[in-house]
Amino acid sequence: MQIKTLAKIFAVATAAAAFASGAAHAQSTQFINVLTGGTSGVYYPLGTALSTIYNKTIPGAKATVQSTKASAENLNLLEAGRGEIALALGDAVANAWAGNAEGGFPKKLTKLRAISATYSNYIQIVANADAGIKTVADLKGKRISVGAPKSGTELNARAVLKAAGLTYKDFDKVEYLPFGESVELMKNRQLDVTLQSAGLGVASIRDLATSIKIVVVPIPADVVKKVGDPAYMAAMIPAGTYEGQSADVATAAISNILVSHSGVSNELAYQMTKQMYGNLDTMVAAHKAATAIKLQNAANVPIPLHPGAEKFYKEAGVLK
Repeated sequence: MQIKTLAKIFAVATAAAAFASGAAHAQSTQFINVLTGGTSGVYYPLGTALSTIYNKTIPGAKATVQSTKASAENLNLLEAGRGEIALALGDAVANAWAGNAEGGFPKKLTKLRAISATYSNYIQIVANADAGIKTVADLKGKRISVGAPKSGTELNARAVLKAAGLTYKDFDKVEYLPFGESVELMKNRQLDVTLQSAGLGVASIRDLATSIKIVVVPIPADVVKKVGDPAYMAAMIPAGTYEGQSADVATAAISNILVSHSGVSNELAYQMTKQMYGNLDTMVAAHKAATAIKLQNAANVPIPLHPGAEKFYKEAGVLK
């Protein structure tokens, strides 16, 4: 009887220990949903690299990647607590924080917190060489895709075209499509031009350039200045970035920001920041745009830093 009683006690104790262990494991799991963009853009491979880094380096991390319509959707998802970290264009982040309705944010997104400035997006206007487009003025009357509705790319398109004296009414046709779909229509001669706001060497335009002869249309510095937003900087797309592009092309660039929200713990935000900077080689291997991610530029953001990220930058000597 005593032996049976001891066995029963042992079994109960073992089960309790297993339950406690399982509960502790559940409590220690860090769910990290990385919000990105379309799979043919730059956000997606960089987000995938981040999830790989976090799964390897943050104890208990369970990082996943979500493909989205990019900037605006990412920021709204973060505000709703449906992601832990996301990439978004700097102007979209500023508009979200200010509650700029014209920029796609009728209400202020007050929970957003910055993790790091990253690389710049280049506004790349790419035309079928057969369409006879050489300048921004030549776009009038053509068929164009301006990115997914209310995406960072589409907001960039509105700003740049307005600065150049154009509205969507000036085009024969306007499509609101992600990068990959825009390229497919270009290949099929159903569009004349695509505007894509992305890192240099974006896969979608590289794919297009190997399928048809393209022209990268310049955005002159005076047009960039007329945008009237300090987030927009005059820049160059270096010669040879795409097949058939034999000269540097003037354009506009905008910084991309890694963003989190106030509901993410300081410790997790600290680890997400620290581990990214400790494993930048993984980011660069995913896409060369990541070569522009520099610790010294990390705190140049349009919204408050997450306290966890701020802690890391103070340790790294970037902030006092």
